[in-house]
Amino acid sequence: MRICRIEGSVHATVQDENLVGQSILIARPVDLEGHPDGPALLALDRVGAGSGDLVLVMKEGGGARIVLENPDSPVQCLVVAVIDDISLSED
Repeated sequence: MRICRIEGSVHATVQDENLVGQSILIARPVDLEGHPDGPALLALDRVGAGSGDLVLVMKEGGGARIVLENPDSPVQCLVVAVIDDISLSED
């Protein structure tokens, strides 16, 4: 999984039938301080995330298809949580 910040969304008038009605977001991986840390990902939204939200993205197609309960879905990444706070131990 990756911590990401939502940068926007993708709208497609023609899409795979398994994506109809689904929200596709642009998620940029970030480090623990919130700085960009890699190229943006396209992720299916499962939690109602919006632009600017800090989220947890599952980046594994097999797991995504299990969560979606659809083995035919072309999805590789899912937004599975909106992060409210990150706490690191002092150790």
